[in-house]
Amino acid sequence: MAQLKTAGMTQTARQELDAREAVRVTARAMSDQKLSPGRSGNVSMRFANGMLITPTGMAYDQIEPADIAFVDADGHVPSGSRKPSSEWHFHLAAYAARPDRHALVHTHSLHATVLACAHRSIPAFHYMVAAAGGIDIPLVPYATFGTDALAANVAKGLADRDACLMAHHGLVALGHDLPSALELATEIEILAEQYLKVLAIGEPHILPDAEMAIVLEKFKSYGQRAQA
Repeated sequence: MAQLKTAGMTQTARQELDAREAVRVTARAMSDQKLSPGRSGNVSMRFANGMLITPTGMAYDQIEPADIAFVDADGHVPSGSRKPSSEWHFHLAAYAARPDRHALVHTHSLHATVLACAHRSIPAFHYMVAAAGGIDIPLVPYATFGTDALAANVAKGLADRDACLMAHHGLVALGHDLPSALELATEIEILAEQYLKVLAIGEPHILPDAEMAIVLEKFKSYGQRAQA
């Protein structure tokens, strides 16, 4: 990655450039990991009184920091800015529903999208489903892309989860920051592939809610989240 040129810039300008670069790098990583084919999917993060989001219709390997679009909390885009992703509506709705999350990755990853098109949520066939913050990864109803109806569906699905599938569409993953949102999207794609393979064998055995409650509680102190 080329070093950002920040000499002579104000602190605010440097912060914005760094944020734009972070969105660009995450979008490129999403594409390189084949989580979203072609120009599908999008990435955003909270910034100022709104968010920074990938532009619509641009190949991820051609995006520069200046191409990242800013959308304010009311959905306004500054004059001269790139046109934002057509899915900006549900990004803003997700941030409004979840003030504790600051980044979003939306993918059309293969296995998650297959399940979404089959109208299947991901139940607790494996304890790692709890990585999305609940006992399952829900499926929200279909609505046309880029609409307020889809935004409302996604906001409802993410009210108490960090991820959801969108019927006939794909996957949405939230995070405290961009790396955690991308990591969760990757984890859910792996779970989706595993679940599809279990379904090919037969009806999956689902962990009981009581066990998932234990797992969710243990996840609160997993890894470096808590110090002894």
